[in-house]
Amino acid sequence: MFWNYLMNWMTNDVAIDLGTANTLVYVKGRGIVVDEPSVVAIEAETKKIIAVGKKAKEMLGKTPEEIRAIKPMKDGVIADFEITEAMLRDLILRSQQKKFLIRPRVIVAVPSGITEVEKRAVKESAEHSGARKVYLVSEPLAAAIGVNLPVHEPCGNMIIDIGGGTTEIAVISLSHIVDHISIRIGGDEMDEAIVDFLRKKHNLFIGESTAEKIKVKIGSAYPLKDELTMEVRGRDLVSGFPVSMKISSEEIREALSETISK
Repeated sequence: MFWNYLMNWMTNDVAIDLGTANTLVYVKGRGIVVDEPSVVAIEAETKKIIAVGKKAKEMLGKTPEEIRAIKPMKDGVIADFEITEAMLRDLILRSQQKKFLIRPRVIVAVPSGITEVEKRAVKESAEHSGARKVYLVSEPLAAAIGVNLPVHEPCGNMIIDIGGGTTEIAVISLSHIVDHISIRIGGDEMDEAIVDFLRKKHNLFIGESTAEKIKVKIGSAYPLKDELTMEVRGRDLVSGFPVSMKISSEEIREALSETISK
């Protein structure tokens, strides 16, 4: 008992929202201490980590052949085990404030619809990243607790969590998920739809970061009372030169229509 007390005192146990688009690390008593894009930049030949998070995301679509910017998560689950492990290790270390004498306990939020194999991959990745003990919690349940829904009461609570790779819909009662559906469509697919639309309609090539900015600023599912426009810079696929173009919210709504209708 004393040993457990000592270990708990010497470490900062953490909760991790391991998302397709962003990864958040929460430490009890300190709140969210890390909020970074789930992107890692590595040297193509040696696989050496160059950057993790925001710095790596800035490299997406702009790297030379010697460097690769990778999103190790796909549709809410691990697509690249080694890179995810390296990313988690970096983020956990950042959260510990040099208090890493004893490994922390870690709770990881995962999509409700993932398989046992995918759950094991998440658990092993967290353990190899330096966790002493790993617990998994369903994302809809974690989200419901986070917004203070009365999940412990005998009544239905519905939660809809739209992430980068998945959309989670669940009904929760008495601290358990009664019914749920996990759709492997999210913000990343919307970004890809915008990239494809501008390439086909305007011969304009843009990166994922630019597509995300367009989606956030002028994207919509339904007509707006006052339609918006945005100046977008990209590369002309015919001439190869940088160009600037004004894009409207109506066009982006058209680009997103197929993804949203799924």
